[in-house]
Order: sequence, then C-alpha cells, then structure tokens
Amino acid sequence: MRVARLSIENYRGIKKSNLLLPKHGVLLGDNNTGKTTVLEALDLVLGPDRLNRQPPIDEHDFFQGVYWHDLDDGVEQAQPQIEIEATVTDLSDEQKAKFGDFIEFWDHLLDDFYEEPSPEGVDDEDIQEALRITFIGRYDPEEDDFEGKTFFSRSLSEAQNPVLFSKKHKQLCGFLYLRTLRTGSRALSLERGSLLDIILRLKEFRPRMWENTITTLSSMSVADDPELGINSVLESVNDSLKKYVPKEWGVEPHLKVSNLTREHLRKIITAFIATGDGTHAAPFYRQGTGTINMLVLAMLSQIAEEKQNVIFAMEEPETAIPPYAQKRIVHEVRNLASQTLFTSHSPYVLEEFGIEETMVLARNEAGNLTRQNIELPDSVKLKRYRQEFRTRFCEGLLARRVLVAEGATEASAFPVACRRLAELNPDEYSSLEALGICTIDAASETNIPGMAELYKGLGKNTFAICDKQGQQNKMLIEEQVELLLMHEEKGFEDMVLKGTTSAARKRFAAGLEWPQHLTERYPNPTISALESLSDFFKWSKGSWGIADFLAQCSESEIPEWLRSSARELKQYCYPSDGDQDAGNDVSSEDFNEGDPDGAD
Repeated sequence: MRVARLSIENYRGIKKSNLLLPKHGVLLGDNNTGKTTVLEALDLVLGPDRLNRQPPIDEHDFFQGVYWHDLDDGVEQAQPQIEIEATVTDLSDEQKAKFGDFIEFWDHLLDDFYEEPSPEGVDDEDIQEALRITFIGRYDPEEDDFEGKTFFSRSLSEAQNPVLFSKKHKQLCGFLYLRTLRTGSRALSLERGSLLDIILRLKEFRPRMWENTITTLSSMSVADDPELGINSVLESVNDSLKKYVPKEWGVEPHLKVSNLTREHLRKIITAFIATGDGTHAAPFYRQGTGTINMLVLAMLSQIAEEKQNVIFAMEEPETAIPPYAQKRIVHEVRNLASQTLFTSHSPYVLEEFGIEETMVLARNEAGNLTRQNIELPDSVKLKRYRQEFRTRFCEGLLARRVLVAEGATEASAFPVACRRLAELNPDEYSSLEALGICTIDAASETNIPGMAELYKGLGKNTFAICDKQGQQNKMLIEEQVELLLMHEEKGFEDMVLKGTTSAARKRFAAGLEWPQHLTERYPNPTISALESLSDFFKWSKGSWGIADFLAQCSESEIPEWLRSSARELKQYCYPSDGDQDAGNDVSSEDFNEGDPDGAD
C-alpha cells in the first residue's frame, strides 16, 4: 500500500498543491517551505489517532488564518474549507475486500485515474485498484468551533449521504507519523496511540493488569511511619475539619501514589532502561537523545514487521544520530515499509535516495506548493552527481538561494568577506547565511553554467561569482543566473591584493608562518608584501589563505569590489522599498579599483 497522490487545499501555508509521491522518497526544501505540512496533511487524512484530538484543527490550520467570510453586500459566500485528498494504491487483498464499494482504478503510467469507457482496460498490468480518501475541515458557526472528518471520496459526489472513513478503516491502512514529541515522552508509555500501545494492539495483546495494579496501589499508604510526622499533620487537619463538617462526610485525608484510574495510570506508567553496565535504570525518556531515537526506530521496525503493510512518515531521522546509523535506519525502514516519506537536512540520509525519489518542494507567494524534479544538465553526469553529492550538490538542494563560485578560493573567501563586513557594519551588509545563500564550488569556470542551470531548474534563486570571463562563457552564465558578480582581474587573489591597503598586507605578512621555500625567496616579506603574499596565496590556494586574510581586515581594508558585491547581493535578496532596480544586471565590475594606498 502507498499514497500515490496527495492533494491539499487551504491547509496552513499551502493554498493549493497536487503532489505525486514515490514509493520511497525524501522531501527537501528551505525552512517554512511546507515539508512538515505535507506530512501533517497525510496524518489528518490517514492517521488513526489524529482525530482523537478535539477539535482536530484550529484557526491556524487554515491558509492565512481565514476560516470564515462575512456576508459580502448581503450575498453569502462559500466558506473556507480545508480539503486533503489521498489516493492510495497497491492495496492488499484485505483492503480491496473491505473497501470494495469505493474502489477506483489508477494508471501508474499516466499517474492518473483510469476513466475510459472500456471495462476491459482495467486488466492492463499498469492499472491497479485504488482508493481516494478526503479529509474536510471547517468552522461551524452554530457551535462556534472547528470540526474535521474523513470520508470515502467517491461517497462525497456519488452517495446521498457521505460515508465516513472511520478510525478502524485508517488502522487497516497502517499510516504512522513519527514526530519529535512522540520520540521524547510517549514511545514506551502506555498512553493511547503510543508506539508501545500500537504494538500491543497489533499483537492483539490486552494485559489485564489494571485491576491488580489499582488494587495493589489502593492498599499502599504513603508516609505511615510516625517518625516522618506527615500522618500527624494530616490527622490534625482532619480534626479541624470535624469541627465544621458532619462525621458522615467521611473526610480523613491520607496519601496515595496515584489517582487510581486507568487513564491516569496510562500516562504515568513508563518503561525504565539501564543507563550503563550496572543495575541502575532510569525512565527511557531520560536517556540520551540518540539512544531514544534509536529505540523509537527499533519499535517502528517491529511495527512494520508485525503489520507487513505500513506507510512511515518521519521528520529528520538524523537528529542526534551518527552518520552510519542514519544510513542504516533509512535502509532498514525502506526494506520494512510499503512506503516511506522522510524530511531531512542530512547528506547521509539524502544520498540514500535516487534522483527520482528526491522531492524538492517549492512554494510561491500565492501559497501554491509544487514538486520540482531534479534534471541534470549535460555538463553534470549522474556518476559525478553521486560521487560529489555530499561535498558539492547536497547543500544547494536544501537552500533557497545558491551562489555558484568559480573555484575553491571564491567558495571559501567570499562568504568570509561577507561575514566580516556584517560584523563590522551590520546595517549595510549581511552574511550569506543571513541571506539564506549557500555557496557551491563549481570547480572551474566552465562548470558554472551547468551548475547554475541545475539549481535554477529546481526553482532556486541562482547567483554566480567569478574572475573575468570570455564573452561566450559570460553569456552562458548570465543565461542561468539572476546576478553575476564578476571582477576584472585574472584571479581572485589578485583582485584582493590590489584592492586592499598596504597596511593590511604588511600586517598579515608579519603574522604569517612562512614556508621554507618562500622564506628563502623573501627574507623579510613585509618589505615586498604585495609580491610575497601573491606567491604565498598561490602556494596556499584552496586552503583558506585568502579567506584568513579577509577575516582580519577592517571595512576600509576589504576591497571595494567585495564591499560593493556584498551590498548588491543583500539589496537583490531584500530590496528596499524605494529601490525599483533590484534584479537588474549587476554592475559590480564597475567597482574594480587598484591599490588605494600605493605600492608596498
């Protein structure tokens, strides 16, 4: 069983979305894109325990918080509704028998329902039974409250009275959503809907322990020892009460260990786990975060083994777990579940999924959420994409804005320059991190257009930074980026050394630990700091030498081209109200200047 398509309308930050979901997939996108909303929507329509919360939705679950329209010139308007529809395919024989009256047919090749007038067509191997389920949430003005119910979708249009998709129906679907809250306090408790409770229900095991436990606890009196003095205090309270109430009221306060109700015991009973090699044990939720998460995922694996037909939705399984364990978790859960949907920010999790399983989500200002498919340009081969995924591609997939840098020097030095400027003058500059920009090393100038094309195709804002380019490559880059930051020097190091001050060069040269071969060439490198540093930066290229230089500069010592580029990038990402030119072609190259302080 799996969800092949999910349609969402008017739910949280999503005005409208229609997503095709893979059998196993990972949802990517910048924060507040809608990844969690997608999983929460699935939980509303398929989760058996979500509707236990009354009401299941509230004001903030409606798009932009609008859940009611007043009369417009006396004309009644259709009131806002949350509508979430899941199309479930790969049904088991048990599900087909249970849901037979509402079965439809899904074409896996077209990713749509088969509605041809020819009944024989359903025998095609690409056509399978499917089920549509719809959650509807709305505001009820008569009750002044919110309500949410789940229905068989076909019954909404074909039946005189819509047919509810009940909790028992949802349990047959086997959808499980792993959230942080469940991980922290409920997994090994006996609360309704906890993982332990789910396992017990799957095993059809009902331990008749409540009567014995309540009887045992009711016979236990706390602090009976007279030396403690608690009972004597309670007796004095009781004596005082007798002055005001009849004896028949039967007060006599004493201490017990619980409310002695099943619901209360469900909340307070939890599993204890050994904290080391010794005999000491503590509540499971007091263990380390990584231990708790591994424990929860082990329980999820047991649920999958018991049920054999489970959809797992998991948020960030990498939390507090080392890389090798992240990869093992994803691999094992994929093998156990009929469908898995993850959100993640970990490259070790992401590289477990193929390109067709990686769902890059993007949401526009109107609230429309779409899935962007990863399409590699000709210059980026699949083998290279896989080999360099962690170091070159992953961060860009997770970001909203991408700056493609010509090489390692630009990729390391320009972010440092922006960060330094933001520290020195936060009103005028911003770090790339604050702008939501990640920097990707293209490894050569010829790779810039292809790398930018990849991220542009995913709906990212793309920028580039490079040395002076030939006209043809410059045009290729400009076709793929919104902003090109290009200086007029042959190398980034030359631009920095010529654009900084003599004092900055000498100060940095004096504090360096020079390699032997350069010491022999420049016995006193501060005398000819421009030449000696030029050789040093060439020798240390790619190892943060130029970045270290910029990190110790004052604002005036940072070359004007870098200051101008940092201002321009900030203005482009967050244009001021009075600026109508944000997004136009850049003119940073106009700021390329020589040494303001003369030769060293």
